[in-house]
Amino acid sequence: MPSDIHPHATLPRHFKEVLLGQKGCVLWFCGLSGSGKSTIASALEQVLHDKGRFCIRLDGDNLRTGLNGNLGFTDDDRLENVRRTAELAKILAANGVIVLCSLISPRGAFRDLARGILDEDFTEIYVKADYATCEARDPKGLYAKAKDGKVKHFTGRDSSFEEPQEPDLVLDTEKLSVEDAAFEVLEYLRGKGIAL
Repeated sequence: MPSDIHPHATLPRHFKEVLLGQKGCVLWFCGLSGSGKSTIASALEQVLHDKGRFCIRLDGDNLRTGLNGNLGFTDDDRLENVRRTAELAKILAANGVIVLCSLISPRGAFRDLARGILDEDFTEIYVKADYATCEARDPKGLYAKAKDGKVKHFTGRDSSFEEPQEPDLVLDTEKLSVEDAAFEVLEYLRGKGIAL
């Protein structure tokens, strides 16, 4: 850290968590485009809100309209996308917020970077669906554009996706409904002692 930067102390994390009645944490949803990351995170956000929990979604597409708007889809830009998102999520979790991050995060090294930044707050959730399934869903029309060569560095086609080796949770959306996937995450949170 440069010598001219002096971070200010804040109220201890415990005070914020007591106020909110929950523990801050980061749920990092990774997987191919169209696997269901954002859909599941959105459903989970609604359930948590209905249960009186304060959570914030950090979605890859949304972040690329502002904070990460200057980044492309090369590996270097994706790494920076993950780093910025993880740093923001770290601040939020340290203030008692349940953070739902939905980013493709195609490389193990990217997810390792996020884990290193977030430490014990990090939960890796692999939203699993193969390329053919996601291509059939194609909710944003990206697979069709990639097939026509209109999208470069498309994950799963001309840019690889490395499956997580030891994720904390796997949600196989070829088999699970959105509701069932959200329920599995809630059960995981209960098991980790997050107040719900």
